[in-house]
Amino acid sequence: MIRSKKILLAGVAVAAVAAVAMLQKGKPSKPVAEPKPALTVAVAQMEKAVWPNRFAATGPVLAWQEAIVGAEVGGLRLAEVQANVGDKVKKGALLAHFADEMVQSELRQQQAAYDEAKSRFAEAEMNAKRARQVQDSGALSAQELQQFETHTQTAEAQMKAAEARLEAEKLKLRYTRVTAPDDGVISSRTATVGAVMQAGTEMFRLIRQGRLEWRAELPEHAMQQVQVGQKVRVDVSKTEVVTGKVVRIAPALDAQTRNGMVYVELPEAKTLRAGMFVQGNFDLGQSEAHTLPQEAIVVRDGFAYVYRVGKDGRVEQIKVSTGRSAGGRIEIVSGLQPDARVVATGAGFLNDGDLVRIETAQAASAPAAASQPASAASASQPVAQH
Repeated sequence: MIRSKKILLAGVAVAAVAAVAMLQKGKPSKPVAEPKPALTVAVAQMEKAVWPNRFAATGPVLAWQEAIVGAEVGGLRLAEVQANVGDKVKKGALLAHFADEMVQSELRQQQAAYDEAKSRFAEAEMNAKRARQVQDSGALSAQELQQFETHTQTAEAQMKAAEARLEAEKLKLRYTRVTAPDDGVISSRTATVGAVMQAGTEMFRLIRQGRLEWRAELPEHAMQQVQVGQKVRVDVSKTEVVTGKVVRIAPALDAQTRNGMVYVELPEAKTLRAGMFVQGNFDLGQSEAHTLPQEAIVVRDGFAYVYRVGKDGRVEQIKVSTGRSAGGRIEIVSGLQPDARVVATGAGFLNDGDLVRIETAQAASAPAAASQPASAASASQPVAQH
C-alpha cells in the first residue's frame, strides 16, 4: 500500500515537471540587445601625390666676414669718434681720430734730424770727391783717402737711419686717423672719446660689405644631397622670406652629432640681423607620397596613430610613421596598407575596438570614389610645404 502511494507521487511530480517544461517552451524568449555605435564617422583612404622633398634646418645668421678695427698707435688720447653701430661706411672712411699734437712735434724733430744727417752726408761726400781728385798728386796718403770714404759711408748710413725714423713718425701720424678697411656696416663700437688706448685695442667691428650668411646644420643624409649654388628659402620672420644660395659646404661632419655645416649667402633684408637664429628649407627633388587628411592622425604619447575601420564596423588602432605635410594632409611613410579605410573625423574620441557608424552619404559615394584612378586624386593635391 505504501509502495503504491510512492509510485503515485512520483508520477505526479514527473507530470508537473513536464507541464512546466511545456509552459516554458511555449513562452516567447527575450530578444538580445545589439551594441550601439560609439560615434558616427567619415572614413578616408590614402591618396597618391607627387610632393617636393624639402628638408628643414635651423642655424644662426652671422657675418660673412667680420673685420676688427683697432688702435695702431698707443698712448694717445682719442679726440673724436665719427662712426656708430649700424652706420654704413665706405672703404677709407674716417671712423675716429686721435689727438696728434705730440705726434706732430715728434715728426718735426725727426724732420730736423733727417735734414741734419742729410747735410752731413752731403759734406762728407763732397770732401771724399775732392780727395779723389788730388789722389794722383800724392798730397794725401792712402789712409787719409780711406778715412774720407769711411766718413761718407757713415754719414750716408746716419742719413738713412734718420730717414727711416722720419717715415715711422709720418706713419704714426697717419695712424692717428682710424679708417674703414672695407665697405661694410659697423656692428660694434668700443671706442670712447677721451680714452687713452694702447696699440692693438679693439675700437670697432665691421661686417665686410654688409654681407650676411646663414650657417645651417644638416644631418649626414641631407648633406649628401645639397650642392653648391642650390637655392634655399629662409624664413627671416613671420612676414619676410628670402631666397639664399649655398656657397660653401663643410668638408667634415661633427664627430659627436654627425651633422655638417652648410653656408648660405643671404640677400639684404629689412629684418635680417647678424646673430638671429632662423629656419630654412632645402629643396631636395620630388617623390611620390601617400597621404591622409590631417584629422585622421591622432598623436598619443609622442606616436602617431590612425583608426582602421573593419568590415564589422569596429575600429583598430594602428601605429604609423608620418613624413611631409601640406594643405591639411600628412604623408604616411609606413604602417598602413594603401587600400585601408581609416576614420577621417572624430578619431580623437575613439578607442581600440569601438564600434562606429559610417556616414550614409559617404558610404553611398565610397564605391565611386574607389573606382577613380590614383592620378586623378593626386592631380588636385597641392604642392607640399615641408
